[in-house]
Amino acid sequence: MKDITGIILAGGAARRMAGKDKGLVTFREQPLFLHVAERFSPQVSSLMISANRHREIYQQYGYPCIHDSLEGFQGPLAGMLSGLEAAESDWVAFTPCDSPFIPRNFVDQLWQSKREAGACWMRSSQRDHPVFCLLHRQLIPALQDYLACGERRVLIFLSQYGHPVPMDTAESAFININTVQELSEYEAQP
Repeated sequence: MKDITGIILAGGAARRMAGKDKGLVTFREQPLFLHVAERFSPQVSSLMISANRHREIYQQYGYPCIHDSLEGFQGPLAGMLSGLEAAESDWVAFTPCDSPFIPRNFVDQLWQSKREAGACWMRSSQRDHPVFCLLHRQLIPALQDYLACGERRVLIFLSQYGHPVPMDTAESAFININTVQELSEYEAQP
């Protein structure tokens, strides 16, 4: 296994989930982020949770927690910056906390396809999934500058330093559960 730190991004404000911490909402009898962790942790050498709320609850599950170094809820790139800063490995893989069906091999596919790029991310048959990405720590200064300019668009930043990796996986692998209604719908599916 390559030395890759994994970061589950759970630092959002969860406005569409009625303010509930998405990573901690119950899905199929356990917190949503645990579904992600079960699929993600075998793909990386260490795993951390990026959370701006309820860090003490996440830590009870045995994962180190970090929080955004920037004030407020500034989006996934702020969590990525904190993850890159906290990682001891040169490479860091990211995934959102609300995607319980993530591919069990996406980190390896990113690693095998990164070439000389400092960033790469998943692309399904329908669209890019930039929060499913692999970044090198050398991007820290560039990401700090990008965020300092007020930019928050993940794909725009990543496109400057890397490329997408096509993945022949069902679109359902990248589903984000963002609302209480979606939580109920996916809970009911086999």
